[in-house]
Amino acid sequence: MADSRYATLADVLITHSTRLAPGEHVLIEAFDTPDEMVVALVRAARRAGGHPHVALRHARVMRALNADADEDNLAVWADCDRHRMALMDAYLGLRGSHNVSEMAGIDTAQMQRVTRIYGKPVHFDQRVNHTKWCVLRWPTPSMAQLAGLSTEAFEDFYFDVCTLDYARMDEAVKPLVERMQRADRVRLVGPGDTDLSFSIRDIPVIACTGENNIPDGECFTAPVRDSVNGVIHFNTPTIYNGRSFNNVRLEFRDGRVVDAGADADVDGLNAILDTDDGARHVGEFAIGFNPYIRSAMKDILFDEKIAGSLHFTPGRAYEDADNGNRSEIHWDLVLIQRPEYGGGEIRFDDEVIRRDGLFVVDDLLALNPDALIG
Repeated sequence: MADSRYATLADVLITHSTRLAPGEHVLIEAFDTPDEMVVALVRAARRAGGHPHVALRHARVMRALNADADEDNLAVWADCDRHRMALMDAYLGLRGSHNVSEMAGIDTAQMQRVTRIYGKPVHFDQRVNHTKWCVLRWPTPSMAQLAGLSTEAFEDFYFDVCTLDYARMDEAVKPLVERMQRADRVRLVGPGDTDLSFSIRDIPVIACTGENNIPDGECFTAPVRDSVNGVIHFNTPTIYNGRSFNNVRLEFRDGRVVDAGADADVDGLNAILDTDDGARHVGEFAIGFNPYIRSAMKDILFDEKIAGSLHFTPGRAYEDADNGNRSEIHWDLVLIQRPEYGGGEIRFDDEVIRRDGLFVVDDLLALNPDALIG
């Protein structure tokens, strides 16, 4: 018997995230996700008058496909999947994972090839720009382990996070959007030697409250490409293409990463940043505020929404908040500024708008955890 929360989540994804309309086609791409959840989405899409399409994926199979696919293999695969994506009005990606390191050990150059020939045309060019899309993780024992919780406790946490009142969050974030649209200079101060300055002048600002990601809770823009100067020291672990990094430190000069460090695998870190010229510039700056997500678990769809966090992203800019940076990578790196993580401030044009993870100006108080949950 399916968990009753599956139907609740399916309704959020169909009616709020994608706002599926009668006659629209939605692709449900499910990775290591229970069939019962996929069935719940099919039924919710049909209730909305839409046409559901399903692709079932498995991480171990994807590893076998990715590991040694040559360019011709990837090009034909991409052509098929891009054509299908072009027929869709909406996309839902449910990404379960029994092993978050399933892609570990595949050569970096090969994973870059997969991203360039398959990922970019299918997802970054077609899906992101031409469908109503939402991507979410699916709770697994592997994720519970990363979160330091029992499987049952993690599932309870997951459904709290994924089915919170996103309409309420959507109202609360509007003043932050307005402030970011007015702002020119941003300064980030934080633990270690973090002191970073940049401009966001005239770059669009996008609020994320359950449309493109579940869980959600962020507001993003991008820095003016060559304006970034200083140091940012990220205090959460991160995984990129199956490789784990801790304490990533980036130093910028005129928008470009000129020095990069981490606890280990510095060569691997620099290899990612050397993917192309845009990989050493930044394509996104975002502020996270999901009240239920409090600590990192090496899953970026959760970690980038942590209450009191921000993320700063080497690589490609999104077209709806475009600073002109182009790259095959988009790597969200997270800094938490709550007191237990070392504190810190976000300043817009010399005004402190968030200190130690809490908003401190009157028009943004509704984004603090107590207000969003209460």
